Amino acid sequence: MKFVTQTLVLLILLAVGVGFAVTLPQFDDTSDLLALDADADRGELVFHAAGCASCHAPPGADDKSLLSGGARFISDFGTFIAPNISQDPDFGIGAWDVHMFAAAVRQGLAPDGSHYYPAFPYASYAKMSDQDIVDIFLYMRGLPSSSTPSLAHEVAFPFNIRRAIGVWKARYLTDDWILDDIRTDQLERGRYLVEGLGHCAECHTPRDILGGLVRSKWMGGAPNPSGDGRIPNIRPDALGWSALEIADYLETGFTPEFDVAGGSMKAVVENYAKLPASDREAVAAYLLSIR
Repeated sequence: MKFVTQTLVLLILLAVGVGFAVTLPQFDDTSDLLALDADADRGELVFHAAGCASCHAPPGADDKSLLSGGARFISDFGTFIAPNISQDPDFGIGAWDVHMFAAAVRQGLAPDGSHYYPAFPYASYAKMSDQDIVDIFLYMRGLPSSSTPSLAHEVAFPFNIRRAIGVWKARYLTDDWILDDIRTDQLERGRYLVEGLGHCAECHTPRDILGGLVRSKWMGGAPNPSGDGRIPNIRPDALGWSALEIADYLETGFTPEFDVAGGSMKAVVENYAKLPASDREAVAAYLLSIR
């Protein structure tokens, strides 16, 4: 009996040790970022493609450049509230350097090493290029500051244990591509926008019990986290739109059936209308290539 007890204690200690190691934050080496020349004009396009203002501008605000946060996002794990990411050094990210920014965006790590919740779509932004990181960082440096404090997420136990997010990352955080049969530059750009910057799958792909994307059902539609209806299936066999119709929808918000984009998709259209036509066409090419 004593041997069994000792063995059980050792197994528990081993499990705790493994769990500690897995959840320990590991910052990537981002020293190469300093060698890149940043461009704020390019950064503005990255900002729109990534949909930053869609989440971090205060609800109902006319000025989408004031990233003071406050929008609420309901999920099965609790309600997440977008933080202040304005240039205020105390209440926003004004005191961050580009390395801190890259760690947050691509790894979901705060400057102190704590894990961000994946409601922040860093699982998609993990694919963001170094050049886009330095460009958007420079662009955001020119945006206004706000001293509005960030609100705490409304997440109950056990989901409020931040360290446990490290286990989630070990399972789901990867920069691997879904669409690996890339034949043209246009498809490569579309893949980057859809799987990376645009983080389209975060809404259009169902999730498993732990909140990870079900890759076998990529873009196949998902329940609306708010409980109001479903996010549509946008695989080509379900959508039934041409490339021209998809690109036009991303610019105007009008569907081929003369319906209009609503809900969170309205903000997506507002952002993508500011991008070059070639980007909207690239997204359309990607969506029509999903099999």
